[in-house]
Amino acid sequence: MVRADARENRARILAAAREAFAEDDDTSMNQIAQRAGVGPGTLYRNYPSREALILDIYRDEVAKLIGAVPELLAAEPPLEALRRWTTELVIGMRTKHALGAALSPDAHKSISEQTYDPVIGAIAQLLDAGKADGSIREDAEPGDFLQFTGALWRAAPDRTQPMLALILDGLDARRSR
Repeated sequence: MVRADARENRARILAAAREAFAEDDDTSMNQIAQRAGVGPGTLYRNYPSREALILDIYRDEVAKLIGAVPELLAAEPPLEALRRWTTELVIGMRTKHALGAALSPDAHKSISEQTYDPVIGAIAQLLDAGKADGSIREDAEPGDFLQFTGALWRAAPDRTQPMLALILDGLDARRSR
């Protein structure tokens, strides 16, 4: 079992790294340790390399994204929940792409393999909720939807919502009748 202080250190390191990388892709590990309020030894004990830190940021972001699905579905109709969730997915994909230069091809492959099935599962939950209430077309497939979102993160940020609206309009069972 991980001690509470070790969990807190990890959380502070991840938060500091997210902020630092958002400001400057070349932020050093020592700058991240300072920003997190931990010593370099603590940072390197948790993350022996920059790549290990970036991979854990991705894993953490995906876990949060997947964990948000039940809450979104409880608070919003399925199409709106899907819109909000996809917006967060696109932000995460842009972040992953921006930090991608720091990762080896093997690390890219590894993180993609680790996150694909959970992301597909989350999309399936969202689509299934919409199919159940009749708001999402029965033929909507999670893999197809994920491929469409690939175009969103590559688009200019001001085009994300208009393009997402087109995708969601295509999924809307009420519009396809």
